[in-house]
Amino acid sequence: MEQSYSTWSRASRARLMAVCWISVVMVFFTFSTTQEYYSMPIYPALALLLGSAMASQGKRVRDGTWILQAVSAVVCVTLAFVLLRVWRMPAPGDISQALTQHPEMYTLSMGHMGDLTLNAFAYLKLPLAVAMVAFAAIAAGLAFWRQSIRKTVLVIAIGMTIFFQAARLALIRFDGYLGSYPLAQSLLKSPPGQLVEANAYYAFSSVFFYTGRTALLLNGRTNNLEYGSYAPGAPNVFINDAKLATLWQSPSRCYLLAYGSEKNYLEQLVGVTNLHVVAENADNYLFTNLPLPEDRTDQ
Repeated sequence: MEQSYSTWSRASRARLMAVCWISVVMVFFTFSTTQEYYSMPIYPALALLLGSAMASQGKRVRDGTWILQAVSAVVCVTLAFVLLRVWRMPAPGDISQALTQHPEMYTLSMGHMGDLTLNAFAYLKLPLAVAMVAFAAIAAGLAFWRQSIRKTVLVIAIGMTIFFQAARLALIRFDGYLGSYPLAQSLLKSPPGQLVEANAYYAFSSVFFYTGRTALLLNGRTNNLEYGSYAPGAPNVFINDAKLATLWQSPSRCYLLAYGSEKNYLEQLVGVTNLHVVAENADNYLFTNLPLPEDRTDQ
């Protein structure tokens, strides 16, 4: 094995090392449920392999170009079909109203893709159109300039640049669903009080970022902080239902960040009349235990 390996060219050795790089990362993180994040270290190795293949201009590059052209054409037609289906659909409010929930899928890689519905694409008409143009440009460009590797690479680069813009536009449409900026703004405008979060620390982490505040974590030990929460010197920020009920009945103002799916449970825990809505955003809530001055709410 050592003798045969020593006869390989430098390029072949580099390709082998890149394959090993990719394999180690992917095999190791096969045991993880969030490969879309942990697989990022393989991108440099993939780029090296792609660059090496394009430089060789061999049969595999030609075959790959054919496949890419076919896939781009199919994706373009599919996007056009979806765009036609949703063109006349209304898109009131934010996109969260058109999404479904599949919590059992969220531990799987790309599990949130199942939340998309046909109605949700009505909120994404512009991103769909831009993405369609991107794949149309790739398919058409490869049809005309497939024989030139330089022009092929340029076509793909232009198409992906356009597609990234489609992704950016789509992310803007999802901003209200993914972020909690409106809740943070409502909290900043409200009277001072103790903040509690009804989930793990990352559920409303953007609120902490925008407000510069910390919070107590309701049942937060049941998530990733289980072990560290018992370490000596760990902050005493973890409370249970009983502690929240006591805190909520106190004369001091408290705020609670929670998902809409937890609203019924919280109403049973602290009482419907004691759960005042300060703000709502994409089925996420900011509650308080005391009525706001002049019954102010941001719903």
